[in-house]
Parts: sequence; structure tokens; C-alpha cells
Amino acid sequence: MKRGLLVASALLGFVAVGFSYDAELAKKLDAMFSQMTPEVLKQRPCQIDANQLFEMIKKKEDFVILDVRTPQEQSITGITWKNTLNIPMHEVFKPENLNKLPKDKKIVVVCHSGDRAAAVVTGLRAIGFNNAYQFKGGIKELADKVGRNVVDVVK
Repeated sequence: MKRGLLVASALLGFVAVGFSYDAELAKKLDAMFSQMTPEVLKQRPCQIDANQLFEMIKKKEDFVILDVRTPQEQSITGITWKNTLNIPMHEVFKPENLNKLPKDKKIVVVCHSGDRAAAVVTGLRAIGFNNAYQFKGGIKELADKVGRNVVDVVK
């Protein structure tokens, strides 16, 4: 009986440790996500679509594209924009890579479909990069739009 109680206590201890969370990080995330009211989300404040990107290019706006795809993905289809940083998602939050990101101009985060970019933008904004924006639709959307509008983009 004592042995059973000891085993049950140990299991409960492991379960409690497994389900514990970082309260400080939760507080930071709460502060960030509590601002994302339905009204704010309707405005899509953290996203840029292809038309907005083309407009930024036409206006000669100074911005950086952060491509968070894997090196293998980047080798298949690359982005040749002059201000492009190729940093895979799993390496973005290393101090040496965070130091490469500008604080004074927009950072447009691109991946294949937009999902990884959304995660990276959420993380970047959580640590203070409020100039980070997800490219909506990813490289797939960009390739599709450039294919149809390449003359308009270059003008």
C-alpha cells in the first residue's frame, strides 16, 4: 500500500511538472494578445498582402524581407529583393540573428504559405519588434501575383 502511494505521488509529481507553464511568458503573451480585439483583427495590422508589397516597392519604401523558409526551400525558389535576409525559422531567435533585424523599418516575414511567417511575427512582436509583418499567403501567393503582374511591379 505504501509502495502504491509512493508510485502514485511520484506520477502526480511528474504530471504536475509536465503541465507546468512559464507564468512570466504567459503574462507577456497575455499583454500582446489582449490587444488583438475583434476590431483590431478585422484591420489585419500585422499582415501585408501582395498588393501592399508592390505598393511599398513602387513608393521605394525602405523595408527588409525576412525569408524564414529552410535553405532547401530557398534553393528551389529564392527571393532576389536587395534587402532580403534568409534566416530559417528555427534560427531567427538566436541573438546573432535578432541583431541583424532592423528596428527602424518594416520587416516583411515570408515563408511558403504564410503559417510559419505568422508564428515568427507573433514571436518577434512579443519581444518588441513591432515593425514585423506577415506576408499573407507566403511565397506561393507572391509567385502567383508576380506572374500576373510582373510588368506593374517593375514600373
